Amino acid sequence: MTITTLLVANRGEIACRIFRTCRDLGITTVAVYSDADADALHVREADLAVRLPGAAPADTYLRGDLVVAAARAAGADAVHPGYGFLSENAAFAAAVRDAGLVWVGPPVEAIELMASKTRAKELMGGAGVPLLAPVDPATATPEDLPLLLKAASGGGGRGMRIVRELDSLPGELLAAAAEAASAFGDGEVFAEPYVERGRHVEVQVMADAYDTVWALGTRDCSLQRRHQKVIEEAPAPGLDEALRTRLHGAAVAAARAVGYRGAGTVEFLVSAEGRPYFLEMNTRLQVEHPVTEAVFGVDLVALQLRVAEGEPLPAPPEAAGHAVEARLYAEDPARDWQPQTGALLTLEVPDAPGLRLDTGYTGGDTIGVHYDPMLAKVIAHAPTRTEAVRLLAGALERARVHGPVTNRALLVRSLRHPDFAAGRLDTGFYDRHLAELTAPEASGDPATAALAAALAEAVRATRTPGPAPTRFGAWRNVPSQPQFKRYRSEPDGTEHEIAYRTPRTGTPEPYDAPGVRVLAAAPDRVTLELHGVTRHFTIATDSDRSPGPDRSPGPDRSPGRCYVDTAGASYTFTALPRFTDPATQTDPGSLLAPMPGTVVRLAEGLAPGAAVAAGQPLIWLEAMKMEHRVLAPASGTLTALHAAPGHQVEVGALLAVVQEDPGPAPAAAPGSVPVPASVPEENA
Repeated sequence: MTITTLLVANRGEIACRIFRTCRDLGITTVAVYSDADADALHVREADLAVRLPGAAPADTYLRGDLVVAAARAAGADAVHPGYGFLSENAAFAAAVRDAGLVWVGPPVEAIELMASKTRAKELMGGAGVPLLAPVDPATATPEDLPLLLKAASGGGGRGMRIVRELDSLPGELLAAAAEAASAFGDGEVFAEPYVERGRHVEVQVMADAYDTVWALGTRDCSLQRRHQKVIEEAPAPGLDEALRTRLHGAAVAAARAVGYRGAGTVEFLVSAEGRPYFLEMNTRLQVEHPVTEAVFGVDLVALQLRVAEGEPLPAPPEAAGHAVEARLYAEDPARDWQPQTGALLTLEVPDAPGLRLDTGYTGGDTIGVHYDPMLAKVIAHAPTRTEAVRLLAGALERARVHGPVTNRALLVRSLRHPDFAAGRLDTGFYDRHLAELTAPEASGDPATAALAAALAEAVRATRTPGPAPTRFGAWRNVPSQPQFKRYRSEPDGTEHEIAYRTPRTGTPEPYDAPGVRVLAAAPDRVTLELHGVTRHFTIATDSDRSPGPDRSPGPDRSPGRCYVDTAGASYTFTALPRFTDPATQTDPGSLLAPMPGTVVRLAEGLAPGAAVAAGQPLIWLEAMKMEHRVLAPASGTLTALHAAPGHQVEVGALLAVVQEDPGPAPAAAPGSVPVPASVPEENA
């Protein structure tokens, strides 16, 4: 059967990526969208779109019946699930097939066999695929530690716990089972040995209905936070030929054991000694598939469509070069990876040979609370690993990303870290290096960037008609005298006070800053000579491009925020008032929402008047597939509670107030560490 109209049962980046291939093949595209995604990029790029009423995934993208109905309404003859959501849901695949539509994915039976990790491991053992021996939690001993608890269904870190002490095993089992049941509707959890400093290595497979199975090389996905991948590359570096051959053979055996067709990924954990162990098979396209496409020169989505139409695979391709992918997230790595939301004013990544950008956003879009915070994937391909890593780091460094806090700086520093450059990779990379990779001193020279922002603002003020200089009591803005601007660096909170003056020439200049000379100053660009070295700064503010409801320029939605881009670094500042506004002060003990989200539960018995202990979880918030616990900042009494399950809250919203008990605080236990006010749970 020839596919003429394809519905993508997904959103964001992967929907846009599939549409791109469909356009190349002349296939009509159909998007589905929630109310929160009504103006999303994937909706704008599709030929047709069907609304799924509601905003939460459970009401929209996870409603297989609504998606099938949408396909029928739009006249689609095929459905592609993308990744996530319903992509590995056998019942959905069967419903698509039963509706007379082409399912662009593996057979329903293969999805069912691989849906449970416990059953999949039994099947793989029979096929000769190397496995970690399971551990029965009921009979576990200290010699079995550390253990890894995993949900039998689903993935992405939900229901996953590392257990290092036997006494904590029962509680962690209950917590993992509860999280798995909530996320996947299946509370089954199993245990296996946790491999310290293991590498996450996977093999891309592609199979047709004519007994052809390709093993398209290896990928290393070891750089992860909360069991979710951040940087991936192909081929996996540092593997000897014997190990590569063994991994390829095991992946092909796994695919044949379930009668696989289409694109899939077989994931392995490789120990520090080089021993591989089967983890799972993802019966779908992976987020990191572009690195394999770059190395092998193929379009995996086009091959998926070809196999779905009943065509055989062509001759297998040859590998060439090295590719690296970085996932750009709206999140703050320095604050427990908290997801960020708000207006994305600018998203510009350099376009150059060897670079690829896959994204579901453009400048002017809004990042909401309902979905994963990934903004884009940036992929670099070059003849060697060193060249590919350098190309990717440079592209990310020169990118202009204005709006919510992102992990862009972390990605650049990760790619340039000595361990990464040397290929010393394992899943504990960020556990060891996160502090140094997010240290403020690694951010270059924010004070000079703040100076550039102040000079640009001074020029902007002289060119914008407005009232006379403002007077505050005995203080007055006099252009010939030193003027002062205060900025707060985001997200670390460091404040900078900039002094400058505007002489008769009209060009503002720094006050009392030896070695600094202004060569040019405009509202959007400042050039400084710093001790003999010329540097250029590009300045933008929220009000420059903040979109209105119709995506045309509209009112400033984040007053006072500016963005400074220069060679090697980018900065975000919030302009502070000359004098502190008393209205911005909060009472001691106030618990504020660390992010926009939904209150999902409260501590048992939590009510005004309740006694709470320092570090006690009080309120659970969920946003963008991540759950956060808001903790009591001190032992005392809850005097106010403004949160309730189901409430939508904005960042900074007052959730509760804890009045600290008088008297000295109890001494900390030996070896204890301070507990942050918000602690994230494992994310999906």
